[in-house]
Amino acid sequence: MAATTAAAAARLLIVLAAFLGAAPRGADALRSLGVGGAGAAGGAHGDAAVDLDATNFTAFLQAAPESFAVVEFFAHWCPACRNYKPHYEKVAKLFNGPDAAHPGIIVMARVDCASKVNLDLCNKFSVDQYPFLVWGPPAKFDPPQWKPKQENSELELIDDRRTAERLLKWINKKMKSSFSLDDKRYENESALPKNASDPEQIVRAIYDVEEATAHAWQIILENKMIKPETRDSLIRFLQILVSHHPSKRCRRGSADLLINFDDHWHTNLSLNSQESSTLLTSVAGDNICGKGVPRGYWMFCRGSKKETRGFSCGLWVLLHSLTVRIGDGESQSTFTSICDFIHNFFICEECRKHFYEMCSRQRKNWN
Repeated sequence: MAATTAAAAARLLIVLAAFLGAAPRGADALRSLGVGGAGAAGGAHGDAAVDLDATNFTAFLQAAPESFAVVEFFAHWCPACRNYKPHYEKVAKLFNGPDAAHPGIIVMARVDCASKVNLDLCNKFSVDQYPFLVWGPPAKFDPPQWKPKQENSELELIDDRRTAERLLKWINKKMKSSFSLDDKRYENESALPKNASDPEQIVRAIYDVEEATAHAWQIILENKMIKPETRDSLIRFLQILVSHHPSKRCRRGSADLLINFDDHWHTNLSLNSQESSTLLTSVAGDNICGKGVPRGYWMFCRGSKKETRGFSCGLWVLLHSLTVRIGDGESQSTFTSICDFIHNFFICEECRKHFYEMCSRQRKNWN
């Protein structure tokens, strides 16, 4: 029995490791292009924003793994640009560099239009004032010629960037996100094993696991899926999250939810939509994984289209992470609890049936 469980856990670890290693790191892309300082994905003098010029602009952005880029076109002699630099840096530090709170989402760069080598590049983007900020997918920063408000273009002029607060507000509105200038480096990184081959990749995976956990709770509550017949399986799954969720704040939120569960949820009473929302808010803040989660975007689980991968991918990574953290003594009970959770709370009917059939076959091997 122990050998079987260990083998299964090993297979899941291999799957997760392969998944984590699929995406290139921003720092690696920078080093391969000779951009930024040693050990940091930043510009000169420890800046978070990456300094680019006409010789590496296209190659760098084409290789960037991030979904979006912000490029500031400026002139080093420009007083307004000098005054604006601390504001731009403040936002860039959220997304760029080794201490970024939200790595892998937006790459922020700058180009000095006062440098002769960049004159044609700045003209190509119709830069007519400083600073001049452009937003878009990194790979799209290679048009023959671009003008603000150009039709059928994925690039966009950022017209409200006067301060760091206003720039970040513009980004949040564009991405439907809730980034804050007070966000700090991911809290779970210090808990990663010291021999992890790529801590940054694992941190991003945990980021998606948080997103999937919070999104799952939203689905459960919005669809009124907490019923007397599903109550026990929900409690058992919460107990697993409290003990084995890779995110500290998700463990804490699950514990709060579990402790207060009986006070808000009676054995013979179903929660309506309003009561469900009250339950979640009262015991776990804005959500089970804390304020601001779900954020509305994915890192490793980001698909080629908005509707692909995402939640289902994040949920499977969560389940993998739970199974590899348990001991042999609780393997069978954890397996049963996960199967019951999917059976009762996964909204995709076809997926739920297929998963539960696999669970049933595995149960026969244990019996």
